[in-house]
Amino acid sequence: MANEMPLWEVFIQPRNGLSHKHVGSIHAADAVLALQAARDVYTRRGEGNSIWVVPSSAITASDPDQAGENFEPGEKIYRHPTFYDIPEEVGHM
Repeated sequence: MANEMPLWEVFIQPRNGLSHKHVGSIHAADAVLALQAARDVYTRRGEGNSIWVVPSSAITASDPDQAGENFEPGEKIYRHPTFYDIPEEVGHM
């Protein structure tokens, strides 16, 4: 029966200001049930500030064989924050 229901990817934000992190997948009939199931399965100990559920079919991934061309800085190295000093008081960025 689980194979008949859509697969959802679950992302949890641990605290305000931090990024959502992928924590796993669940099967659910719709977004409301997916959110409820994600809460029940992935936040049992009160961890998390926010939950996102996304249909797996809506996610498009890059091809690992093309990692070089997708992630090499190329000629636009100024787009990478390697030239900037971030003060410690800024925190997570």
